[in-house]
This record gives sequence, C-alpha cells and structure tokens, in this order.
Amino acid sequence: MRISRVERLAAGWLALEAAGILVLAVWELVALVRGDSESVPSSIALLALTVLAAAALVAFAVAVWRGASGGRSGGVVVQVLVLSVALGTLTGEGADPRLAAAIAVPALVGLVLLIAAARTAGQRSKESAHDPGEA
Repeated sequence: MRISRVERLAAGWLALEAAGILVLAVWELVALVRGDSESVPSSIALLALTVLAAAALVAFAVAVWRGASGGRSGGVVVQVLVLSVALGTLTGEGADPRLAAAIAVPALVGLVLLIAAARTAGQRSKESAHDPGEA
C-alpha cells in the first residue's frame, strides 16, 4: 500500500516532534548531572517519562508512515495533550501567552496533518472497496 504525501508529512511531523522531545530529555539529563534538580528521584522519573514520550512519538510516526490507523489515533491524542499543556500556560500566576503559542502552534499543525492523513486514508479505503481488483 502506498501512502499519500499528506500521510508522509504527518509521519515526518511526528518524527520531528519526537526529536524535539529527545532534545528536551537531553536538557533534563544535563540538569540532573549538573545538580540543578531539587529532587533527584523526581528528575529521574521525569527524564524516563520524557524518553518514553519520545519513543511513543517515534512509534506513532512509523505507524503513520506504514498507513496504520493506530499511529494516526495515537498522534491525535498526543496533539490534544500538548494543546492542553499550552492552555495550562495561559492560566495562573506565571501565564505566558507567547509560550502558549509556541507550544500550541506545532500541536495544531500536527493535528491538522493527522486529520488530513486520516481523511486521505479513509478515501483510499473507500476507493479500494469499490475496486476489488486492486489491493
């Protein structure tokens, strides 16, 4: 099965987000090694969760590249979670609209790409159902 350009873009976007999360993990590791953490166990746990999130994004990117709907679904969930983090940066004492935008814009791009990829895959599925000779 050949995937469309928008599916490749969505997979690439997820991979790019995974790379960004890995950069964050390296930053967390450097802070941990330098002793900039108030709680070493909490820092280790955060680092582990960050690496796990990056691994999940890589898995979703591979699944989207292969045309699997589970990758698109997982990617959509991640984008919605990131949007909720962006919304959280708009509230409270340290609210920062620029940071919220910096977090939300990539998530919105990813969400749009993943929804477009799902629509493309659905269309391809309908077309192959109408043409039983092709599969």
